[in-house]
Amino acid sequence: MPDRLPQELNKVGYYMIRAMRWLNGFAHIIIGMSLAIAVLMFTWLFFSEVKEAVYAHNLVHGFLHALGTLMLLWSISALISAEIRYLQGGKLEVETFVEVAMVVVLRKIIVMPVQEITPTTEELVMWVGASLVLGILFVLVRWGRSTFIAR
Repeated sequence: MPDRLPQELNKVGYYMIRAMRWLNGFAHIIIGMSLAIAVLMFTWLFFSEVKEAVYAHNLVHGFLHALGTLMLLWSISALISAEIRYLQGGKLEVETFVEVAMVVVLRKIIVMPVQEITPTTEELVMWVGASLVLGILFVLVRWGRSTFIAR
């Protein structure tokens, strides 16, 4: 198999790859810190929305908004788990991103009843259809992983 770089540039390529690995590691540290900050912010927002609902005497409406915020926190948690696995030498799995997409779509469906603008039938069908497709995709990814990777 021929080298991609001429022999004279092998040393430069070695240092370039090493520098890019350092830069990638730094990027993942920034991503991890950002996700940690997002956890703190969404937690604060959740309790703020619950407090607001209690003071407004509108618990159902406020609870649905707070539940939407909790679902965002869930998706951040899934991303943090994926980042931890990656930093420990594992691979980023498609399953994580499908799970995050499912949570975001389900959040939208949960928050729809308390939106200021009533969603159209087409919009509702689109979101429910998206959740169904993502659910099927999630099951297929899990099934494929257990069937083909376990071998």
